[in-house]
Amino acid sequence: MKLIQSFSVDHTRIVPGIFTSRVDHLGDHTVTTYDIRLKRPNREPVIDVAAMHSLEHIIATGLRNNPEWKDEVIYWGPMGCLTGFYLILKGNRTPRELYGLVLGAFKSVADVQEVPGTTPRSCGYYRMHNLDMAKWYAEEFAAYLEANAENSDIFEYPKAERLVTDDGQHFFDS
Repeated sequence: MKLIQSFSVDHTRIVPGIFTSRVDHLGDHTVTTYDIRLKRPNREPVIDVAAMHSLEHIIATGLRNNPEWKDEVIYWGPMGCLTGFYLILKGNRTPRELYGLVLGAFKSVADVQEVPGTTPRSCGYYRMHNLDMAKWYAEEFAAYLEANAENSDIFEYPKAERLVTDDGQHFFDS
């Protein structure tokens, strides 16, 4: 079975940042999935579930209301591993081109007084939110992005090395 794109990333070397995860060409349209990684996989504690849920609501709402980007946003949601988010946009921009959008989204969390969409009618588990922790994670990530803006490692995935035999057979780590 072919390994999917997100599993070909060397998770032992990835750092927090903004990465292109995959680019899909759907007829006349291009859709790009970005990995917005807040934590070093398998080396840092994952993001608290309630804070992750709050960040999902806050940033998804902000992106979909951003006058410059709202028509480009297809999806914003958490990774199953709780180390970051996926952002899916129409088109294909470089991670560096998204730096201002992502930084602004995380910085805007500081001004939020109430997590949007947290009623029993509007949320699948409305009691599982933590605005204070969401603000803490957002501030931490925004400060990291600002401190590393010139570091290319926050924009380029490290790739896992895969052994290929002379006859073309691929070996994958587990």
